[in-house]
Amino acid sequence: MNEVAKKITEEIRARGPISFARFMELALYCPVYGYYEREQDTPGRAGDYYTSVSVGSLFGDLLALQFAEWLEEILRLDAQTPPPGAPGRPVGMIEGGAHDGQLALDVLSCFRQRRPELLARVEYWIVEPSPRRRAWQERRLLEFGPKVRWVAQLGELPRGLLGVLFSNELLDAMPVRRLSWDARARRWCEWGVGLDGERFAWAKMLDSPTAPVLPGQWERLLRALPDGFTLDTAPAAEAWWREAANVLDQGRLLTIDYGLTAEELFAPERKDGTLRAYSRHAQRADVLARPGAQDLTAHLNFSALQAAGEAVGLETETFTTQEAFLTRIAARVWEGKAALGEWTPARTRQFRTLTHPQLLGRAFRVLVQRRVRS
Repeated sequence: MNEVAKKITEEIRARGPISFARFMELALYCPVYGYYEREQDTPGRAGDYYTSVSVGSLFGDLLALQFAEWLEEILRLDAQTPPPGAPGRPVGMIEGGAHDGQLALDVLSCFRQRRPELLARVEYWIVEPSPRRRAWQERRLLEFGPKVRWVAQLGELPRGLLGVLFSNELLDAMPVRRLSWDARARRWCEWGVGLDGERFAWAKMLDSPTAPVLPGQWERLLRALPDGFTLDTAPAAEAWWREAANVLDQGRLLTIDYGLTAEELFAPERKDGTLRAYSRHAQRADVLARPGAQDLTAHLNFSALQAAGEAVGLETETFTTQEAFLTRIAARVWEGKAALGEWTPARTRQFRTLTHPQLLGRAFRVLVQRRVRS
């Protein structure tokens, strides 16, 4: 039994079954021992899964080109209508959950090479609650010195911020609640985690506010849902998105994640939910096994995320696939409208991996919302 399993076992023995969200929180983020607290590389060929960042620097280069365009627009609009009493407001790129700092390094390196004058006007903020991960990031970004700043929580960012707040594969790894539809009782039941001897086992939570918040049209679907239909919801991700939306006085909020629309999540083929575990590039059947030693993730409900942003005043600008999003940016390079240097064979290989429908192109969705100060 590893250290994470010991901590979870102790908590269950002291309190009884815990929610799966709590199990997932400890498995992934337990200080020192959680899966994302491990210093060895987990993405890439030698790890447990591939990410867009692990493919190569092209992902960061293309994002940097898009960020530059957005930042120039923000600076231009702010110069035209400066708010009274607020000169010199902070402008920046804000990354939520930067893991080992590689994406930040790729984005900043592209800015330094291609847009140094714009880089001089903006700051790069990283929102990182883990001291351990922050130490990895600081080592990797040492060459950028005071250009990069850290905060532990979104609420610590400066007020009146202008810019681009983004995350890549952050929200789909936030703890989820696992709900099951009881057709006879016409209600949702929440699954937690208990003990069966020395093993972790699913256990129904008796006192739990179980009903997910669904738009009215989806409530009507409950009449047709089969008994035992499973839905994985991410209230933590939706709360993070709302808070992030309120940080920006003007700018764009972007996430790139595994996810589906509400309609897709309620499709018959997803009756068992989307929660899954990964280890050594293989999907593992038992998500309760080896906590801290395998990745856990569930698809985001992008319909819920979009609604959360719009409820606090954001406008939805884009909801698309990674394939379409990156292709639009790359097209500007190919047409000579954006500078990225020579398009080498290595870049072509990276681009194919990032955009191929059977690789990363369709697996990841992109949501962009914006706030424009009137």
